[in-house]
Amino acid sequence: MTRIVKNPDERRREIIQAAKTLFQTREYEKTTMSEIMKILNIAKGTIYHYFSSKEELLEAVVQDLVQEDLHKKQELISRPGYKKMNALEKLKTLLTSGNIADGNEEILEHLHTSGNTILHTRQLAYYLNELAPLYARVVQEGCEEGIFKVANPLECSEFILAGLQFLTDTGFYPWSGEQLSRRISAFPSLVEAQLGAQPGSFQFLSEL
Repeated sequence: MTRIVKNPDERRREIIQAAKTLFQTREYEKTTMSEIMKILNIAKGTIYHYFSSKEELLEAVVQDLVQEDLHKKQELISRPGYKKMNALEKLKTLLTSGNIADGNEEILEHLHTSGNTILHTRQLAYYLNELAPLYARVVQEGCEEGIFKVANPLECSEFILAGLQFLTDTGFYPWSGEQLSRRISAFPSLVEAQLGAQPGSFQFLSEL
């Protein structure tokens, strides 16, 4: 079969999508680079031109999941109904709109293995860099509305997202059920303190 020449961005995207499907259906450990090459009908030199290893490809897949989550939230905040909300309602909508783990458990589970601590950390940092500015704009709106009192909206958003992402990630920290529950129950008051919000405003966080 004749191989089709595609532009670099399209080819890279195609490889990521094929890997994502296999990682979800066959699991990461059971997937080989050769299988991806066969599905896409590309040469070994082609796939290794874009990704030097399966681990590097996994990192690209997870980053793609983060981008999907970002686009989902951007689409959410562009809806007319969202624009009519105050900042607290907007922030609640963003925080309860799901995350990259939804439907991607098989892929993300591999980040929890002991050999992937560095990769896992990089991916969490990537998540913060991509998502925090979106939340910061809402926090700034809340300050202008008098709902929040924050001197540094971006840093505050990074702090909140880091806490929600890192401290509840049992693959990163082997918390017991009691330890996890204790942290989750403390989140609402901690977030309220960070934002200068009314007590009880973020009680919904304990139910996520």
